[in-house]
Amino acid sequence: MDEVQIVRIGPDEWCEFREVRLAALRDAPGAFGASYADWVEADESRWRQRLSDVPFTLVARSTDAPVGVVSGAESGDAVELISMWVAPDHRGTGLAGRLVGQVVAWAAGRGRDTFLMVRDDNEAAIRSYARAGFVDLGIPDGWPPDAPPERRMRHSSS
Repeated sequence: MDEVQIVRIGPDEWCEFREVRLAALRDAPGAFGASYADWVEADESRWRQRLSDVPFTLVARSTDAPVGVVSGAESGDAVELISMWVAPDHRGTGLAGRLVGQVVAWAAGRGRDTFLMVRDDNEAAIRSYARAGFVDLGIPDGWPPDAPPERRMRHSSS
């Protein structure tokens, strides 16, 4: 497997973000708050806006294509780790941990804890986040009974 580089991107790299985000939405349609249909017809301005609105987005690049993505969004006095995805052929390589670690470091540099939400049935992701130092806080009180359950996890900056 070729070496994977992780780079921070912004609005000017919207085409690359579009490629990896649509791949993620196709591969794991239940893992995100958005769907492939929500984004497949989005125009350039919408893609650029997403990268402006979310201040920290990383793409993992292999020789052939982007193979991972993650973002960090400031939320009050914390950072939310969102949009985490690694291509199936790069899972189990440590890439997820590298991506997560960079978001956690970015949050810690701001003196903020990192939080995330993960589907309760995504055991591999829950294990990966636990290995990265996240603590499982469980399913939040008042979770809608008709929604797939999601667990809240936290990584302390201290």
